[in-house]
Amino acid sequence: MSSTREQLIELLAKQGGSFVSGQWISETLEISRTAVWKQMKQLEKDGYQFEAVPNKGYRIVEVPHKLSANTIQWGLHTKWLGKEIVHHDRISSTQTTAIEYAQEGCDHGTVIVANRQSNGRGRLSRQWYSDNDQGIWLSVVLRPDISPMKAPQLTLVTATVLAEVIEQISQTTPAIKWPNDLLLNNRKLAGILTEMQAEQDKIHYLVIGIGINVNQSYQEMDLSVREIATSLQIETGKTFHQTTFIQLLLECLERRYQQYLDEGFHLIKASWEQYAYKMNKEVTYQTGKAKQKGFIRGIAEDGALLMETESGRIDSLYSAEIDWFSSDPGATVRKTLTSKQQEN
Repeated sequence: MSSTREQLIELLAKQGGSFVSGQWISETLEISRTAVWKQMKQLEKDGYQFEAVPNKGYRIVEVPHKLSANTIQWGLHTKWLGKEIVHHDRISSTQTTAIEYAQEGCDHGTVIVANRQSNGRGRLSRQWYSDNDQGIWLSVVLRPDISPMKAPQLTLVTATVLAEVIEQISQTTPAIKWPNDLLLNNRKLAGILTEMQAEQDKIHYLVIGIGINVNQSYQEMDLSVREIATSLQIETGKTFHQTTFIQLLLECLERRYQQYLDEGFHLIKASWEQYAYKMNKEVTYQTGKAKQKGFIRGIAEDGALLMETESGRIDSLYSAEIDWFSSDPGATVRKTLTSKQQEN
């Protein structure tokens, strides 16, 4: 059940810039005129600006830039994704909190978002440096009616969405580094962490964590990642509105997710490959003890990386160490993915 404030925001959002009377709001929300006035005052404290005219009512003038559940939901055009948003100023990890909410039975499409994370997590328990309010740190709870074997596809769906949204927002084209990183100019811009609880044939919940470096300056990047990570601000010299960014991200994710459910993975696969890092280029990789060279040819339907070997054979890689940056030995990063991993 939405709170009165959330219902009021949704009501005002539907009216755009038109005046609405306090009496109409009172009757629609089934609260007193005094309660309407108190709710409006609270929204003003959150940074909303209203124009109040006798015999006309209230009209929204400006929505605040600061990040909150209210500001994200104002103007958010989704059917189910983000209808429940939990916002924290500072939290240990949106992913950890989202999993707790999922275990407690929260709705499909619930979003946990934070200004800062004190202990942000990446794949394989790596730390994600996000104790600043210049990025986007959020996790989405999904309850997809798909086989657990297809769960890795949702990481690839999300990566495609991030690439499309970043390109639209910033007019730069990121590259997706299989399976879960996005790069700009060979430096890490964003990452995805997917975790789930499932039985053999049923997913109870799947949580997708998203981290995007948005407005950090070079000096604000953590020293340990300053030479291998980047932000949109560093790459473009521009500052971006995080609320608008999140709204567009959620809208695109809902649309692509529904497309995936309705039409399958092939359309997502084609889009993913358009953004693929080192697509049709040679890399060095290792499976077991054997190190060899091959050309990246895309992804399979199950999310495996397709590698053309020196003999011309196409292999599906589920577990491999890949030297993505052989031209820059100091920035060599190796990625490992097993077919049984639930973190992507």
